[in-house]
Formats: sequence, C-alpha cells, structure tokens
Amino acid sequence: MFSHVMLGANDIAESKKFYDATLGVLGYKPGVIDEKGRCFYYEKSGIFCLSVPIDGEPASCGNGSTIGFGAETTDLIDAWHKAGLENGGTAIEDPPGVRSSPVKSLYLAYLRDPAGNKVCALHVMPDDA
Repeated sequence: MFSHVMLGANDIAESKKFYDATLGVLGYKPGVIDEKGRCFYYEKSGIFCLSVPIDGEPASCGNGSTIGFGAETTDLIDAWHKAGLENGGTAIEDPPGVRSSPVKSLYLAYLRDPAGNKVCALHVMPDDA
C-alpha cells in the first residue's frame, strides 16, 4: 500500500549521518541527496526520505512529513487525485505528473486530506518511459 515515508529534518546532513549509520547497520545503502537537498534511501520495498519542510517552518512531528501510497498505473493516480478533491481534499504542489529522481522517474500526485495531512500517490515509471 505505501510507496514511501518522508520525515522532516532541520539539518539534512546531520540527519543523513544518523540514518546512514543506523540504516547501514541493517544492511541499507547510504542515502542519496537530490538537487533540492532532500535525502532518499531507495529499496525494492519502498523509499525512506528526509526533507527540510517546504513551508520554511522548522521540522516537527508531522511538519515536512508525507505518507505515500503506491499505485499500479498513472491512471489510478489521476483517479486518486480526482476522488480526493471531490471528497474534501485540497490540491497542493504541482498537478499530477512525472517527476525525475536520481534513480527513476516517478508519477506523483499530492493532496492535503481534510485534517491537513500531506499525502500522495506514487507510481514508479518503467525504465523505457
């Protein structure tokens, strides 16, 4: 059901050092920093991410966090986004679409739920897309 988990961090380098060490003990590779300064840990089972909150406020429990839901197709993501808007959600960030990452292209859509939680749907694009 989940594609990734993103946590807010006030100092990405400090957080990366901690997670590289603790996740390294568990056999995971070090995180990859993207062009926006976010840190990603890619695994077949999902992605763990660290980001300074986009709103410029300090990271806190929940601020900067995103819960991502996996989707089998881009059409399902578009339908997910539409259903969310029709049922009390609010569109945020860019419209649904492809975004590049250091490893793969991703098709994403973002919403805030009625309580204000940031959620998204994610589909990993095929290598030939």
